[in-house]
Amino acid sequence: MEIAENAALVVIDVQKGFEEEEFWGPRNNPGADDNIASLIDTWQATGRPVVFVRHDASKPVSPLRPGYVGNDFKEYVEQRRGKGAGTELLVTKTVNSAFYGTPDLDAWFKEAGISQFVVTGIQTNMCVETTARMGGNLGYEVLCPLDATHTFDLVGPFGWRLDADELARATAVSLHGGRFAAVVSTEEILAAAR
Repeated sequence: MEIAENAALVVIDVQKGFEEEEFWGPRNNPGADDNIASLIDTWQATGRPVVFVRHDASKPVSPLRPGYVGNDFKEYVEQRRGKGAGTELLVTKTVNSAFYGTPDLDAWFKEAGISQFVVTGIQTNMCVETTARMGGNLGYEVLCPLDATHTFDLVGPFGWRLDADELARATAVSLHGGRFAAVVSTEEILAAAR
């Protein structure tokens, strides 16, 4: 695996509101935050661009709504913002894809000549997966370190329920098997990026 000198790291929705377990339910992958922090550190140390994406929920009950503490980035992300040698972008969005945010991520990538990005963050099967799928459709080379994402148990139609690990596996199979993105480990990305 090769990581381009200008490959972007897209850090999706690592916000305090996702720590409210009574709202979201059980989560998986407790190591995700450490892996996300390691990716940010490596990207900043190597001068590569980092995109921080924040979800500004429109529903008044959401822990991610603007004006509520849950909208803020988790401390370890906030402490790293503005510390890298490379360019940095803040994208805000109200839907699942970072490509439907402000400013226009696709336009920013094109202007910077970026053709490869690594997508990480919360939730694996929602905003991470949607951003990865759209990136693949738009022609980007997308890498998804699955262990630098996490999600929550979810109930769907017909009373079907999947736990967070099952949802993460389904995302990995869909992204990788459908050729939207290469699903890899954080360690593989870090080794290739150093």
